[in-house]
Amino acid sequence: MSFVSLLMVIVPFSPPLGSSDGQGRILQRFPEKDWEDNPFPQGIELFCQPNGWQLYTERQPPAFFVAVLTDINSERHYCACFTFWEEVDNSQPQKSLSSEADEDDDSGILQPAQLFAPKSLVLVSRLDHTDVFRNCLGLIYTVHIDGLNVQLENLIGNLLTCVIPIAGGSQPDQDEKEESLRTITLGAGDRQVIQTPITDSLPVSGCSVAQLFRQLGIINVLYLFCAALTEHKILFLSSSYHRLTDACRALLAIMFPLKYSFTYVPILPGKLLEVLSTPTPFIIGVNSFFRSETQELLDVIIADLDGGTVTIPECVHISLLPDPLLHQTQTALSMVLDPELEIADHAFPQGSTQPSSPKIQDKEIRAVFLWLFAQLFQGYRWCLHIIRIHPEPVIRFHKAAFLGQRSLTEDDFLMKVLDGMAFAGFVSERGPPYRAIDLFDDLIANEVERIRLEEGNPHKMMNHVKELAEHLFKNENPYPAVAMHKVQRPSEGSHLQLHQMIFPHLDEVTVQLFIDHAAAKLRSAPPAVKVEKNCMVPSGPPLGAIVDRNGNVLANSARRLEVVRNCITYIFENKMLEAKKLLPAVLRALKGRAARQCLTQELNLHVQQNRAVLDDQQFDYVVRMMNCTLQDCSHMDEYGIAAALLPLVTAFCRKLGAGITQFAYSCVQEHTVWTNMQFWEAMFYSDVQNHIRALYIEVSEHELPSPDQGELVEEDKCALEIASEQRRLWPTLSKEKQQELIQKEESTVFSQAIHYANRMSYLLLPLDTSKNRLLRSSGLGDVESVSNSYVTNSIAGSMAESYDTESGFEDAETSDVANSVVRFINRFVDKVCNESGVTNEHLKALHTMIPDIVQMHIETLDAVHRESKRLPPIQKPKLLRPALLAGEELMMDGLRVYLIADGREEATGVLGGPPLLPAEGAIFLTTYRLIFKGTPSDPLVAEQVVTRSFPVASLTKEKKISISLQMDQFIQEGLQLRSCTFQLMKIAFDEEVASDLAEVFRKHIHKLRYPQHVRGTFAFTVGQSSKLVVEHKHKEKNQSLNSWQTNELFHGLKSGVLTMGRMNHSTTTLSKNLMKNAKKTIGRQYVTRKKYTPPTWENRGSIQSQVDEDEISVSEEVDQSSLTMSSTIKSSDRQTMSNVVERACCRDYQRLGLGTLSNSLTRSKNEPFRISTVNRMYTVCRSYPGLLIVPQSIPDSTIQRISRCYRQNRFPVVCWRNSRTKAVLLRSAGLHGKGVAGFFKSPNAPSAGPSQADSISLEQEKYLHAIISSMPSYSDTSGRNTLSGFTSAHMSSSDSSDKQRQPKIGALMKQVMGSKEELPVPGQRARVISLSEPRASVKARNTRRGKWGSIRVSGRISSYNPDIGTRLAGKDSPQANGGPSETHFLRQQRAHLYIIGDKSQLKGAKQDSFQQWEVVPIEVFDVRQVKTSFKKLMKACVPSSSSLDSNMTFYRCLEESEWMCLLHKVLQVSVLVVELLDTGSSVMVSLEDGWDITTQVVSLVQLLSDPYYRTFDGFRLLVEKEWLSFGHRFSHRGAQTMTSQSSGFTPVFLQFLDCVHQIHLQFPMEFEFSQYYLKFLAYHYVSNRFRTFLLDSDYERIELGVMYEEKGERKNPQVYKSVWDNIDRLNKKTPIFFNYMFSPEDGEVLKPYSCISNLKVWEFYTEETLSEGPSYDWELIHGRPETTEEAERQDTSAPKSQRKIIWPCYDNKSKVEPDAITKLFQELQSLEVELGQVSEKWKDTWDKIKATQRTETKLEHRHTLSTSLLMSSNLSHHRRVNLQESGVGSSLNLTLDTESSSTSTPSGSMVGGRPSTSTLYSQFQTTESEHRSFEGILYKKGALLKPWKPRWFVLDKTKHQLRYYENRQDKDCKGVIDLAEVESVTPGTPTMGAPKAIDEKAFFDLKTTKRFYNFCAQDSHNAQLWIDSIQSCLSDA
Repeated sequence: MSFVSLLMVIVPFSPPLGSSDGQGRILQRFPEKDWEDNPFPQGIELFCQPNGWQLYTERQPPAFFVAVLTDINSERHYCACFTFWEEVDNSQPQKSLSSEADEDDDSGILQPAQLFAPKSLVLVSRLDHTDVFRNCLGLIYTVHIDGLNVQLENLIGNLLTCVIPIAGGSQPDQDEKEESLRTITLGAGDRQVIQTPITDSLPVSGCSVAQLFRQLGIINVLYLFCAALTEHKILFLSSSYHRLTDACRALLAIMFPLKYSFTYVPILPGKLLEVLSTPTPFIIGVNSFFRSETQELLDVIIADLDGGTVTIPECVHISLLPDPLLHQTQTALSMVLDPELEIADHAFPQGSTQPSSPKIQDKEIRAVFLWLFAQLFQGYRWCLHIIRIHPEPVIRFHKAAFLGQRSLTEDDFLMKVLDGMAFAGFVSERGPPYRAIDLFDDLIANEVERIRLEEGNPHKMMNHVKELAEHLFKNENPYPAVAMHKVQRPSEGSHLQLHQMIFPHLDEVTVQLFIDHAAAKLRSAPPAVKVEKNCMVPSGPPLGAIVDRNGNVLANSARRLEVVRNCITYIFENKMLEAKKLLPAVLRALKGRAARQCLTQELNLHVQQNRAVLDDQQFDYVVRMMNCTLQDCSHMDEYGIAAALLPLVTAFCRKLGAGITQFAYSCVQEHTVWTNMQFWEAMFYSDVQNHIRALYIEVSEHELPSPDQGELVEEDKCALEIASEQRRLWPTLSKEKQQELIQKEESTVFSQAIHYANRMSYLLLPLDTSKNRLLRSSGLGDVESVSNSYVTNSIAGSMAESYDTESGFEDAETSDVANSVVRFINRFVDKVCNESGVTNEHLKALHTMIPDIVQMHIETLDAVHRESKRLPPIQKPKLLRPALLAGEELMMDGLRVYLIADGREEATGVLGGPPLLPAEGAIFLTTYRLIFKGTPSDPLVAEQVVTRSFPVASLTKEKKISISLQMDQFIQEGLQLRSCTFQLMKIAFDEEVASDLAEVFRKHIHKLRYPQHVRGTFAFTVGQSSKLVVEHKHKEKNQSLNSWQTNELFHGLKSGVLTMGRMNHSTTTLSKNLMKNAKKTIGRQYVTRKKYTPPTWENRGSIQSQVDEDEISVSEEVDQSSLTMSSTIKSSDRQTMSNVVERACCRDYQRLGLGTLSNSLTRSKNEPFRISTVNRMYTVCRSYPGLLIVPQSIPDSTIQRISRCYRQNRFPVVCWRNSRTKAVLLRSAGLHGKGVAGFFKSPNAPSAGPSQADSISLEQEKYLHAIISSMPSYSDTSGRNTLSGFTSAHMSSSDSSDKQRQPKIGALMKQVMGSKEELPVPGQRARVISLSEPRASVKARNTRRGKWGSIRVSGRISSYNPDIGTRLAGKDSPQANGGPSETHFLRQQRAHLYIIGDKSQLKGAKQDSFQQWEVVPIEVFDVRQVKTSFKKLMKACVPSSSSLDSNMTFYRCLEESEWMCLLHKVLQVSVLVVELLDTGSSVMVSLEDGWDITTQVVSLVQLLSDPYYRTFDGFRLLVEKEWLSFGHRFSHRGAQTMTSQSSGFTPVFLQFLDCVHQIHLQFPMEFEFSQYYLKFLAYHYVSNRFRTFLLDSDYERIELGVMYEEKGERKNPQVYKSVWDNIDRLNKKTPIFFNYMFSPEDGEVLKPYSCISNLKVWEFYTEETLSEGPSYDWELIHGRPETTEEAERQDTSAPKSQRKIIWPCYDNKSKVEPDAITKLFQELQSLEVELGQVSEKWKDTWDKIKATQRTETKLEHRHTLSTSLLMSSNLSHHRRVNLQESGVGSSLNLTLDTESSSTSTPSGSMVGGRPSTSTLYSQFQTTESEHRSFEGILYKKGALLKPWKPRWFVLDKTKHQLRYYENRQDKDCKGVIDLAEVESVTPGTPTMGAPKAIDEKAFFDLKTTKRFYNFCAQDSHNAQLWIDSIQSCLSDA
């Protein structure tokens, strides 16, 4: 082969004006015509100067590098470039300089002193001999520069005609010495030795690999190595071209035996940089001059050779070598590169171990990689399929089998390598069985055992590496000794000579003569043919022997395999009972690979002549086992299980009827493996290989008549060996014989293709072809979706043609299934036939045949399907129908499903107890619930009924899952349904449920879960058979109450049902009589019926600005004329007002004395507050109620203006008043951004806003002042609230224990205002605020926490107003570190009003020191936090699967959810507010939009402060007032309709109920209702069974006509629209909601611990009752008469054991094992039924017992046994459950201060500052805790001449008596008036000695049978209340 193909001389063009870049042009090239086999490489001049052609002002030293060009046939050409610099001819002015001399461009033409231009000598060759290229070009230059006496033409002629021997032979012997060792001379006295490598296939690397590792380091090169193998883009940067070429060459060398087949450009010219944005992988080198242009490449790995770094972009993931190999490779490489590392720590290192020389080191590194590849690819030859031997071998690699046998199916790296182009090239190059072999083949075949032994022993491995390195070195340098080089070099500094000759123009003729002469010589010489030493390639040991050293096979013990064998034997011997017993064990065993292989082998034994006919039961069992085997196989089928089952599924069958046979394949189609193209290809190739092998074995048998000659040997040969032998004989065969063999092979492949077309149609066409089940789910259905299926890798670009319609195959029904199957098979056939060389005629015939095959098969299947339907169905458990509520209807018949166990392990039997799950049954979808009802799959537990249900409205997430079940049937599709009632259903559909039915089921769920409108929810549709569909035609522009709605509103909204025509009737006019008052204010806010979106601040401003004047004037007119309310409200809407007055708010306002609506409707001016009707038409604030409590002095017009400053217009209103301190609680939304600055402006700050803003902020101040002035403590002090005034006024009115309370508030305030809740950091001292004497605080300082929860360690209280907390705490000033100074009680002023606002919102707000309010900035969580926290809480309490991570325990997940932290925050803020109110300051809660956290805090504050709210009526009132009327967005937060679906479920109300539950746990005796009551509300607030918690505000409820529904209007007595009605009804029937421990203390203010350690997880989140489902739909469970029957049975039958087995998570514990009192009630009831008496209401019984018990205790002063059962003080050993924790670790101090203890008690002696509650509580058996229906102070006239005295009177309905005490705290009753003796109660007149200055109407008289009583109340109102209360008691009696 000629050494050099081309030589050129290249010079630059003169660069164009102004540019530094010129172009090269070719001066001369030799030979002038192209060689035949070597076309001229275009664009070569770009590669000579990759940075661009430039002129220089200095002469540069000559340069040399080798670029690599790749031609169109992927052949590489090595382009050696030698560049030197010559002077530019000065006679011709140059247009420009090089970039350096480009500056002063005065004239257009310059005459520079001296310029140098590059000139290049370029040599192009097919061979890579860098050194020889350098020497030859250097010699030409030397001859020219030193002027040697040698003709250049001769040199070039010699160079071009020099011929190099072909790389040769394994070991050159003496004859070949000349062959592989060639000495060349160019005729200038030079001599060079060219050593060609012995084996051509091994790359030549010189020292480049060692150099690459030195430049980049081991890890970096390994990254590049893996990146190149997994087809990533790699870019090398260096300032040296030579280094770039070497690095690329090195990377390719370590990839051997794989060859890189993508773009490979070691030196890329600057002009071609856009190549870097190519989408294909590449290895490219670029000069670091262009570094900046490589920065924006996002998916390119950049290796900087000069800096030694490799940069991998974020989006690129490089799969690394599998683990043990990676570590071994790293170890080996470090031993080669740094041998001293191993002995670096030795005390006496044994001599110095220096690394080898670079050339040897280079080969050692390559040997390590060769060893690595031998490890990776060992046994690959056993996975080759040879599918054609002649004319050329065609070989395919079975990837799945290779990965399966290596147990590396999960390995990302190997998967990518095997899928890559390099490996495809490796298979086609090294696959053929008869060829020359090299070092790698030898390694794979003979060294496997040795490599395995070396794995654990690095030193043995190093020895092996050194041997391999020696081979590699020898291959590159066969004769290192004979390197006799003699080449002239130019003399030192010759290139700097001043006057150098220009390189001469060479004589083309002379050179051409040389070339022609040499060519003639070559022609006459005999051709030098290199004899290929082909031989059979050894395969090495088979894979099976290599792998499984980890004992994978042994995972299935022999016993398990025995079970599988026995079961199969029983089936075929028809011992079905035995088989049935073993079946579950077999199905479990089939999880293991060995058992699956065992099954296929066993079944094979029972197939005779390709057919095995079974009876129904046998068939059923065999199919079940096959399904079970297949379901654990991956789609790749790496263990060949599906391949082994493929022949069996077409063999086992059963007779269905005359001539109709059903084969097993029709029952095992639901597996992804059948839709995987690669699986079918591998199967096909494997079968073809077997047939071709058989073909040649037959041939050899015919040719060898005598049996002794090796027939047996032939039998044992594998296919590759036979192929190798055939390839050896091929040249010796005659043409005819060759043709015959080709034909035979081709027809073998063709017949297999037909066979596989049939097989595929069997497994792809479903039994019921009307269901396109399999194909639709797998993405095969259409050819376009190929890229999404597993088929991608195996599609060779040949898409199946759509088959001809002429084939007569066109069937409307089945065509879609048939089409997709035909397309799939066509694609398969195209691919395999093209690859295996099937003729075009045969291929066409196949395409015509396939549609017919499919059609025929469909027809067969139809018959089978028809018959199979007639088979008696398998006995499945009967579907149990669930009980339904009144008005609840089934939406769909039950679908047979399995309920699968989720992450809760109680029901699975894992923790002991029976395995209730998985259970088999049906899922029912009703209009209200999703219900599963069934029985456990485990036959031993199967009598139990398992029920799991939840309301559809509570569904939070639904997702499809696929489930592998060890069940009787194979199941795949499933759903996971999660509900916010803490329930999860994982269901798997039974095979009988069609997938489209499952889809319909899902759609129905979605439709019910998110109705279009709230009218579509169950609460509205209940009992209506025709479902309402509410459509919204269009959104109205100025939408408000339209005329119909207004009329509806005015007529008291009698009707609850709307007709749709009316709904859409959209007029925006109001009834005329209201127009006058309302003006146009109503139409101002946009409201859509679907969802309330308040307008943005900007919009609102623009809309209102036009009519502001008008609106204000209207309001003021009304106000100035000071109309009374009755004159303002016209007759038509008095009805409305009376309805509004009945609302919860008004009832509560009257109870609190916050303003009354009396008949005259006049307001008395001396009351501080009034009920305002400004919002009666919901124009001021849509989300507020119609009547609001505002200060008396504030006119309505001001309110309208103020409201704009607040978000959603929710301005501050009063919602509760403390009856003792008269402090009020206000609620509002946070301020708008604009409002803040104006609100809290410091007086001297310049006002930037317009005057209107000023007036509004002034009005806001006026509003706050009005609130403050309403407080008695304020009006007592003379005007200004000075320190002395405040203290004297307030301290005198309140008890001195207040002094001790203050520090707590300060401390609490500080933690509430702190930014985060955290435990004190260990090592720092926690601040403890002392609650009594300073000494106590010294002791307490060592405890982990202070008494008021986690008092923060960080000194920062608040960045806003650091002295708030300190002032509250009574400190002078904070210490330097922010800790408190020593405690004393002299305080600065206490603010009258605290505004609790959001810290983020109050930034920059300055406090006014002259104002009486103070802002408490706190950090609140937003609803998004609640939402995410709740999701995590659900996952913690109801995990979808058992966690594999042992760290993720329940408590860890609970902690991560942060739910408890949120509860802690809410409780903490609430307790702070309670404290402030209790000490006489008013509080305004102004957080977020005023409808989430504000509502929580305000409700909790009232609950803690006012015992009334802890009763049934009170709690209902609280929820109706604060949550419903004040517009908590129930629909929006609960995502109840389609419009709010996107906002997701946010359980703000649930959080509130959880807080109440926490308080209930700590104060179990203060609540009339039980924990069950709270759970009931928590369940039904999301269930949509009742209308109570639907919609977002009263306005929406009025709009929909559900606000004032008449109770009598119910058509169906069972259907309750309000949850409260339902609770009342149940409460009358059963004590389920009643708390037997209820025993309240008068006026008790609760202060719970809020520290997380004191909070408990609510049972509601974790409990489950599988026996009956949730117990909150009480009628369903308790409505059945089961319990009484059971009791009767027990009574009548013989005595039985009283023991009951109660299963956790199954039984309803409270029902199966009720508490003692409930049990007694039940017994009482059953006795009454037995005796035929009318059963008495439980409440009456209870009240009677309590009353009698009290009188008994009074008489006897001791407990009898019977009463102590019910009423013993054991219940009350302490009022608060965790009282004992108050010393250490509690979060709040327990001080339940008495209101009027006159002396200050040091709290060292008692808890807090009053007698401990537990001591009070021990007097329970006397009169301390009766039912006090009404109580208060009355003056009573003494008998005869005794004076009037104030006494504390208690009216007790239960005992029917009026008692009086000395004072409120008095426990001893001073007298009793029995109400049975009362004759009349009448208003009285003052008599002698009566209290002065009291209204006459405050007196009343009570006449009894014994005497006449005179009473005097505080005022007339109180007197009236007393008279009414006593009257009602009398009438009740």
